[in-house]
Amino acid sequence: METQHFIAVDLGATSGRVILATVAKERTDMETLHRFSNRLVCTGGKYYWNIYALYEEIVEGLRLAARRGVPVRSIGIDTWGVDMAFVAEDGTLAGLPRAYRDPYTGGIPEEFFRTIPRREVYERTGIQFMNFNSLYQLCAARKEGSAALKHASKILFMPDALSYLLTGEAVCEYTVLSTSQFMNPHTKRPDAELLAAAGIDASLFPRVVMPGERIGVLTDSVAHQTGLGPVPVVAVAGHDTGSAVAAVPAENERFAYLSSGTWSLMGIELPEPVIDDRTYTLNFTNEGGVDGTARLLKNITGMWLLEQCRTAWAREGKEYSYTDIMRMTEAAAPSGATIDPDAAEFAAPTDMPAAIRAYCRDHGLTEPADDAATMRLIFDSLAAKYAEVLQKLRQLAPFDIECLHVIGGGAQNELLNRLTATACGIPVVAGPTEATALGNVMVQARTAGMVGSLAEIRQHIRRSVRTRTYNPEKR
Repeated sequence: METQHFIAVDLGATSGRVILATVAKERTDMETLHRFSNRLVCTGGKYYWNIYALYEEIVEGLRLAARRGVPVRSIGIDTWGVDMAFVAEDGTLAGLPRAYRDPYTGGIPEEFFRTIPRREVYERTGIQFMNFNSLYQLCAARKEGSAALKHASKILFMPDALSYLLTGEAVCEYTVLSTSQFMNPHTKRPDAELLAAAGIDASLFPRVVMPGERIGVLTDSVAHQTGLGPVPVVAVAGHDTGSAVAAVPAENERFAYLSSGTWSLMGIELPEPVIDDRTYTLNFTNEGGVDGTARLLKNITGMWLLEQCRTAWAREGKEYSYTDIMRMTEAAAPSGATIDPDAAEFAAPTDMPAAIRAYCRDHGLTEPADDAATMRLIFDSLAAKYAEVLQKLRQLAPFDIECLHVIGGGAQNELLNRLTATACGIPVVAGPTEATALGNVMVQARTAGMVGSLAEIRQHIRRSVRTRTYNPEKR
């Protein structure tokens, strides 16, 4: 296997990175060339993503890669799901993409269910009901008379919009389409009837591509700006969780995964979606994965609570590093009770610590006495929520779940991993922290002919990363 170099662009809801990966026979090594913030833009009471700023940061990362003087085989982009950009007839973007944190979808699902009943929507898509799903964003945009939507000739999900800016080629990548709640999970195409009920023509969505398909090459302009030349852009699992799950270093299929970041996503990997009375009642989602697999999972609010607390504390002049947080939570006493991380009160508060205190008062719980107690309450609550969701997964899984693989940034959180192992009653295998970028790179490497099956990808990743196992402790 000849050594090859790939670029992974990994964008989250709060930050992004451009990574240069070197893939050899025995292992993959990654270097972050460029790291940057991703901030919501709020204007006129509406929340947007500054896609042009993201594009500029990506171009800067590609420019840094070119300076290394190594031949880059391809580029892949992954982002969060559901959000979309509208492309006008002249090929330019019609405004900034709306952000899923915008409250404009409040009450929209209930309005839509008067046209197509809730149960039928689930049976047609297998997707967990969340206010901000793409289906309801389109309904909300149409309801408010969005000029961008009115003049759209194409609708692109976020990773596809960024690859469009780089290549000029418009595609609709399967895994990110699967988050929309308007994809038929059997045909893997947009459901024209659901979209029509939202007032949207399905032809606005371009051709669907699967992870591993080539999208195009960098435009002459981008090739010149960056100095990379006409490098191909490959569709990876455009939804970041799809890329992350591809990088789970599992030895067999009897595992659950927890992709831990701003959001926590817990689920299992299956060859086909599971859409029945149980998954409907439990509100589980069936998202697309690499090789057409289904990711039966639950979205859980994750480190969003802690991130927003840190933002609020920083405004007060209290800057807590990751090391500070670990030290303070280890020293704090276990919480007497827990909060629900998914409570509506925590979706987009202006002051998260105040929202947590108010939630405790409203539910008869003791308010955290200080910042350390607030951090510990968040960790204890997340562990309890993970145990609750895992118990439901056990009811749905066609196999015994033997361990929980924690991937993403949360894999570094030793206290939370210990609490989770104890709450769930099974071993927690933590790592890799860079799962999303690794999955992104390995799909590109497979397109280049360097690895074969998904099992081979995971075997290669086991050789490339170190993991740590946490066993349940006595309560």
